[in-house]
Amino acid sequence: MAANISEKSVIVTGAANGVGLAIARLFVANGANVLLADMDEDKLEAEIEALEGAEGKAVSFVGDLREKLTVNNLMAATIDAFDRVDILVNASRQVLPSDPLKAADDRFETMMHQNATVNLRLCQAAAKRMIKQGAGGAIVNLSSIAAQDCVPESVGYSVASAALDQLTRSLAVAYAPHDIRVNAVALGSIMSGSLKALVSEDEDLREEVIAATPIGRIGEANEAAQAALFLASPCASFVTGQILAVDGGRSLLDRMTKLAY
Repeated sequence: MAANISEKSVIVTGAANGVGLAIARLFVANGANVLLADMDEDKLEAEIEALEGAEGKAVSFVGDLREKLTVNNLMAATIDAFDRVDILVNASRQVLPSDPLKAADDRFETMMHQNATVNLRLCQAAAKRMIKQGAGGAIVNLSSIAAQDCVPESVGYSVASAALDQLTRSLAVAYAPHDIRVNAVALGSIMSGSLKALVSEDEDLREEVIAATPIGRIGEANEAAQAALFLASPCASFVTGQILAVDGGRSLLDRMTKLAY
């Protein structure tokens, strides 16, 4: 069965950079109508311009999805542009170091809100619309192999990723009677926007990540995008509640002692 998402209406959050951008581009190239959501208006507009003439259509939505009203506005904008919502890809992530010994460090709450709570709200809003349409749908969350790791400075991101994984499984069961599938792609050793920023700050980090990855290289954002396309497409019509690691085998034998997601 082909990964046919032609003319499907898709929301991709975090679509101005990294893996989110790669997902948006790949979905448009495969004929989907994609709403690219992000806070970076300049990058979004430049990307919309670049996507003109592609197989599918692309429109932008600028807003802070940490605000409840913005989630409602996002759904309304998608309906205005494409009349329906068939696929949601939650690709917006926040990766920050956190100190487990400092009670005053509020990054734990920040990452729980950005990576778990906001994604829950988006899933709920999209599923509500999908149920109203009566034709099922697919949701893909962007998680991380950090959910299984215990690197001290990644405690906030790790717990938030684990929460997102469990959210994915729980919603898969809850939405299954409505033919809505919910899965996640767990990133590791992928050159995401966050890993690119970390590597630019630590010149030794790139080689450490490569050494910790059995395949022996850092993966491209498009390789993660291909996994998201699979999970959103008819190819995965009997797959739900799964966390698919795209990490070059790193989670099998992770030697990293630093934040590197």
